[in-house]
Formats: sequence, structure tokens, C-alpha cells
Amino acid sequence: MRFRLLALLVAATQVCAQVPDSGRWQELRFPAEEVEQRAGDQYIEQTVSLAAAGRLDRDKALLFRARRIAEGLVRAAVALKPDAKGWSWEVHVTDDPAVEAESQAGGKLLLGSLFAGRLRLDDGELAILLAHEIAHIVAEHERETLSEALLDSRRDLPLDVVAERLASDVPLQFRLSRLSAIQEREADQLGMLIAYRAGWPCSAMLTFYRKLAADSSATTILASHPSGTTRLSLAKGMSRLLDD
Repeated sequence: MRFRLLALLVAATQVCAQVPDSGRWQELRFPAEEVEQRAGDQYIEQTVSLAAAGRLDRDKALLFRARRIAEGLVRAAVALKPDAKGWSWEVHVTDDPAVEAESQAGGKLLLGSLFAGRLRLDDGELAILLAHEIAHIVAEHERETLSEALLDSRRDLPLDVVAERLASDVPLQFRLSRLSAIQEREADQLGMLIAYRAGWPCSAMLTFYRKLAADSSATTILASHPSGTTRLSLAKGMSRLLDD
């Protein structure tokens, strides 16, 4: 009886949603507010830790550029997903070498200054990178991944338990790798659309993904990002589509 009640509660909170632009259907089993609250807490913990280590927002010029560019991208994203207007968007930069670019639910962005510097990104190319991360947020990929991990467990579990399992369970990560690959391609495509609607030229898509392809390191069995050449091919196709 208890298991049946838990199953009914999970079913009651399940939401079917569509990713903006692509229209792909998602099963979202955790409330958006709960996922956003957890992501916000993690972001605070991460940025506080980076600040304590002297690795947060030291590159003031890049921080200013990123925040200025992100403002226009967020406006374009809100037009695709009106709920995004109510999120607490934040942008920080770090010189932690482990960080390239990251996003968390609810509008949290973290940009790696060493990565941006290594690729020598101009404003248009930086816009494409940030738009990719914004696309992950707008498409609610974090919420979807956690929901799929819950579905994989075949029983009701709290969000924190599912998140901890997802972070440490390699077989589970492998089972969800196909979803991750779909999400990465989706973020590339949706990100390019967001950047275009924010006024950035298609040429920026091509130069960014050319640089990324040239910089790509060896992939692993769990790598979720498409190859650099695949992403460049997508950028060429999107550029032709948007220019028509």
C-alpha cells in the first residue's frame, strides 16, 4: 500500500513538457521549484568556495563582457520560454582550470576565464558559448536528467538522493549517456537560435565551433558532447537555415 501511494504521488507530480523550438517531449518528475532551489544552493556553495580560494571574478573585463552579452541572450531566451523571466539569472567567471562553462537550473552561469582566453573568444563567439549554456537552462535539461534518473530507480526517492546517486553511479551515467548526447545537440541548436535572435551574426557560430573543433581533447566512453567536427557541421547547417 505504501509503495502504491508513493507511486501515485510521483505520477501526480509528473509533468509532460516540450523543449522550446525542437518540440521534443520530456517527462519531468521533480517540481521545477525544487530543482531550482537545489541548483541555487549548489551555485552559492560553489561560488563561495571559489571566492575563498581567490578564483572568482578576478578577470573583471571578462566578467563585464559576459554579463553584458548575457543580458541580451536572456531576453531572447525569455521570448522562447516566458517562465525564464522569473528566474534569478547570475553570471560569474572563474580561473579554476577545471571549469570551461557551466550552467545550473534557474539561471546560474559560470564561465571559465582560462578556457575563454585559450580560445581567444571575441564577443560574438562568447555569445555562442553563453547561449549554449542558457539553452541547457531554458530546456530544463538538469530537471529532465534528474527525472530520468528517478525513473531508472523504479521507486520513489527524494531529489537529493537521486542527485547523489547520479553523481556517483557510473552505470547509471552510462545508461543516461544517450539522453545527455541528445541534450548537448539540442543545446547547440537552441543556443545558436537564441544567439541569432539576440542579434549575433551567424558567422560567430562558425568561428566559435571551428575554434572548439580545433581545441577538442580526446573523448571518453562517457563523453556526452558530440565531436567538434559534428558540432561544426551543425553550425554550418544552422547558419544556412537562419540566413535564408
